[in-house]
Amino acid sequence: MAKTDASNTLKRLRNHYRLVVMNEDTYEEVVKFKLTRMSVYIIMSTVFVLMVALTTSLIIFTPLKYYLPGVGYGDAKQVKEYRSLKIRTDSMEQALQYQHKYLEDIQKVLQGNIVKVDTNKLALPKIENSDD
Repeated sequence: MAKTDASNTLKRLRNHYRLVVMNEDTYEEVVKFKLTRMSVYIIMSTVFVLMVALTTSLIIFTPLKYYLPGVGYGDAKQVKEYRSLKIRTDSMEQALQYQHKYLEDIQKVLQGNIVKVDTNKLALPKIENSDD
């Protein structure tokens, strides 16, 4: 394996290239650029940083932040409303489960599929009658 030198890498970054955009029908040069690898890296890095900055500023300085759930923004009224709706939804879900269980039990009774289990088996002491 050949070792890469730092000076060799820097030379490759500074080599000049030409980017030409041509019209396919007439082979006329529309645009041409003189580029190096270093300039391409700098341009791409700048575009990336600008896109991140634009997106971040768009979220921070506009009402868009209120629609993002993980950001943590939102006024107290919306948070209170959300909690209230969550509690109501949970209670409605529990009531629906109770109704479903009740209907299943009614169907079992109507079909005669009930098993009689005596849960009140008590060992009662016998009362002795003593007539004194």
